[in-house]
Amino acid sequence: MIELRFHRELYDGKAVDEAIQTFTRHATLEPVEDATDWVVRISATSEARERKIANELSNFALGLTIRSGGGVTV
Repeated sequence: MIELRFHRELYDGKAVDEAIQTFTRHATLEPVEDATDWVVRISATSEARERKIANELSNFALGLTIRSGGGVTV
């Protein structure tokens, strides 16, 4: 199992939710409540598949956050 943490100040929660919805058919994705982060636990048929899905989900959530204008402004 891989656990991803998306800091609430950097990522839009709706973007993380949409990323979870998009990749849920490829692995078991479990969102977990945390005070500072959006947490997603990923379980798949192999470690390699978990890593691949984790990488893709992370990129997707980041892209959606940027598109929505969410996250930190510098």
